[in-house]
Amino acid sequence: MLKEHVDVLVIGAGPSGCVAASYLYKNGVNVKVVERSKFPRFVIGESLIPRVMDHFDEAGLLEALLEMDFEKKFGARFIRDEELCVFDFSDKFGDGWDWTWQVPRADFDNTLAQEVRRKGVDLEFETEVLNVVFNGTDSITTVKDKDGNIREIEAKFIIDASGYGRVLPRILKLDAPSSIPENSSMFTHVKDINRPKGTEGTLITFDILETKVWLWVIPFSNGNTSIGVVGPTSYINAIGGANNTEALKKIINLSDFYRDRFKDVDFLFEPHKIENYSCSVKQLYGPGYTLTGNSSEFLDPVFSSGVCFATESGMLSAKLFLKELKGEKVDWETEYSDYMRRGVDVFATYVKEWYTGNLQTLFFHRPENQDVKQKICSVLAGYVWNEENPFVKKHDRVIKSMAYMLQNE
Repeated sequence: MLKEHVDVLVIGAGPSGCVAASYLYKNGVNVKVVERSKFPRFVIGESLIPRVMDHFDEAGLLEALLEMDFEKKFGARFIRDEELCVFDFSDKFGDGWDWTWQVPRADFDNTLAQEVRRKGVDLEFETEVLNVVFNGTDSITTVKDKDGNIREIEAKFIIDASGYGRVLPRILKLDAPSSIPENSSMFTHVKDINRPKGTEGTLITFDILETKVWLWVIPFSNGNTSIGVVGPTSYINAIGGANNTEALKKIINLSDFYRDRFKDVDFLFEPHKIENYSCSVKQLYGPGYTLTGNSSEFLDPVFSSGVCFATESGMLSAKLFLKELKGEKVDWETEYSDYMRRGVDVFATYVKEWYTGNLQTLFFHRPENQDVKQKICSVLAGYVWNEENPFVKKHDRVIKSMAYMLQNE
């Protein structure tokens, strides 16, 4: 059987895999990427947050993305009946990027992958991982290409950026239950023929239909808009039965703000439905591998954290492996697992408190407390490791405490 030898095998060519591979290649590491799909391909996760810009910049991928002229995202808007709450990323606690993008992921991910290839990385599409066997930190991965050829890839290290494919969690039986409530989502794209002119037509919006049910509207620069609903699985399954198109139309009709804009607009494809999407793992790393992005944890789409955790973990995996390759000692538990879990825990708190209604209480309370809003905005921008921010450091109690105080004032 044919066998290849590399320093690092990256499984998956999404944002996490591309950031990791580009950074490693830039630093002289022999890296190979295998991707099961053929690009471009549809994937969800179309709203980014500013922290990802740091990763794309450091990986040398920012310039190629800038050339694509994706819709810029300067903040986020939340609607509840007649109430509005708008976060502006330029008005946040601490340093960091003031904007990011709203992107059709098929185009966005393909831009990343092709730029990684252009730089010289060996990236192979339509190649499926069949098995992985570890011998200490070394590994042998068996793959099958699009022509059915089977071969082995020997690597010193594996970065699993396989997303929902969850290659190593499946092979190594690492899946664990999530602490996030069982929610589901349904979504599609439309040709946004009634899009308002100016800023209104570009705003990403979260329209709260009930405390635990909300609609997303994400305009793209190509004239299309992503529309989706998130709510308890029982709610999503009950509203339209087996007909996803009728179900999503019924839900859009519940929105006073968006009903007229989308009532006569055809969906560009039958709405996708993902049930009970939150997931977790027993561990984020092991001898010879790390899990990144959705191959490890996925929380909830409400604050668009998915791509941020993907690129953060991909970049950190690459940096720590490079450090180890240079002969430096790496404490993977402290430097990788503990670090990533701190950020996940912060966002998990915000997700849970969103669905309890406590965070919504803070969002819509008037008059606004600008200091509190700036600190929450920093979290929503992805700067969830900045413990100078009390809304990061005390995340497990500050939202609940403030909501209680406001509800009883």
